[in-house]
Amino acid sequence: MSDKPLLKLENIGKEYYGNRVLSNVNFELKAGEILGLVGENGAGKSTLMNILFGMPVIASTGGYTGKVLMDGELVKFISPTQALAAGIGMVHQEFSLIPGFSAAENILLNREVLNPSLLEYIFSDRMSTLDRAAMKARADTAIKTLGVDISPDMIVAEMPVGYKQFIEIAREIDRRNTRLLFLDEPTAVLTETEAEILLKALKSLAEKGIAIVFISHRLHEVKELCDRIVVLRDGEVIQDTDAKTATVRQIASWMVGRTVSEERHESKPQHPRVVYDDIALSVKNLWVDMPGETVRDVSLEVRRGEIFGIGGLAGHGKLGIPNGIMGLYPAGGSVKLFGTKLQLNKPRKVLDNKMAFVSEDRRGVGLLLDERIDWNITFTAMQVQGKFLKGIKGLLQLRDDEAMEDAANSLIKLLDIKCTGPGQHAGELSGGNQQKVCLAKAFVLEPEILLVCEPTRGIDVGAKTLVLDALRAYNEGHGTTIIVTSSELEELRSICDRIAIVGEGKIAGVLPADSPAEDFGMLMMGNSVEDIEREKEKAAS
Repeated sequence: MSDKPLLKLENIGKEYYGNRVLSNVNFELKAGEILGLVGENGAGKSTLMNILFGMPVIASTGGYTGKVLMDGELVKFISPTQALAAGIGMVHQEFSLIPGFSAAENILLNREVLNPSLLEYIFSDRMSTLDRAAMKARADTAIKTLGVDISPDMIVAEMPVGYKQFIEIAREIDRRNTRLLFLDEPTAVLTETEAEILLKALKSLAEKGIAIVFISHRLHEVKELCDRIVVLRDGEVIQDTDAKTATVRQIASWMVGRTVSEERHESKPQHPRVVYDDIALSVKNLWVDMPGETVRDVSLEVRRGEIFGIGGLAGHGKLGIPNGIMGLYPAGGSVKLFGTKLQLNKPRKVLDNKMAFVSEDRRGVGLLLDERIDWNITFTAMQVQGKFLKGIKGLLQLRDDEAMEDAANSLIKLLDIKCTGPGQHAGELSGGNQQKVCLAKAFVLEPEILLVCEPTRGIDVGAKTLVLDALRAYNEGHGTTIIVTSSELEELRSICDRIAIVGEGKIAGVLPADSPAEDFGMLMMGNSVEDIEREKEKAAS
């Protein structure tokens, strides 16, 4: 590792719409070094990466102040193309893949391998044909560098979300001149096993001299992987420290400005919790055709007032269950709400039955990115339930802007959504704050059953506690039955009454949330509840 900085930031500052998001940011990065960049949502991490990668949003909103130096030379990228030419790669938190293309086509997009042709010399390289064999071989090399087994011919639309993340990273690895790699929440969509594979691959890349900036809310991964850690809080560098000497507890407290416990999150009940014996949701022989998350035959029952968890490895169908019930993908089987059969494949019918849904895909499904926050929060309730309207029902009704703004302000405060106000566009928020807007949107519907997918994906350690507390409090205060689907087993164990583990499109078993972690692990590995009981009996005898 060279002592000379590959990248040096001097007094970087940035404002958005009068809101200062970065102030006097300074740090250095050497070749082959892995830097952990951490901070709460809204701390300025993604904005800083956008500056360094020349994203158009920076120039279109007034640019930035300060200096960026590479190899001691002043640089100011005004487009990602310039950053790529300088050897900088970027994997954004939100995917930028073409769904209908294969893994190989996405990895080599705009860098395709061409077959030489006589017509190419006469006319232009547009007359060349693709050397698909060479492209497949190159893509396969990049994928295998990450230690995963994904076919280069696999279509992106058919991939589970974890595979898509590996393809994003493989695309940057394939670039021959990559010297600096920015990764924004690369493990947020990965299972623990997949995350371990990725961290190992990143260490290998660093040994080859590639510098890495690793943004993550998984602090244990940051400490394990990184050489140094830079902590941002409210747009300023609070700490620049050696990763080996910092504890997870210290990092978390630097991030949020207060002491944060490393212990399992325990929500303090504000109201008496009641779980009834009657069944709120009954699912029998459900199948769902969701690419990468196919559900084959799922049967389960959820009691009224219960917080029920659905977990399992990526690609085994856990996300397909709520998406299929809500009618977002073709589904069949039987689903009953309080004993009444639900009409599948009709999203409006589901919403009319007092159900609400928070999607794992906040940008593609959950939000109107070009609209105001208050409009995002209230739109579905207005359309489905006729809320936030004034006038004579059935004759003339107008939007009640004051009521919309009041509801939005209340939920912004409740969920601590970091924004300039209810009039700010949802697309201008950080990923974690967008997730909170999706949750607010569901709360406004006042559902009897709430389906929530990956509620804390991309959310920092402080906000994660807040969101889980909000779900628990909503359940306690309204008696709402909540079904939470998550890749984070400990997250499910912290708020759920029972947890179902999904394997290969079926329910492997359902256990109380306070069951040992290893029991859930055995279910994920293909064992049944009966297998677990037999193992315990053998151990006791």
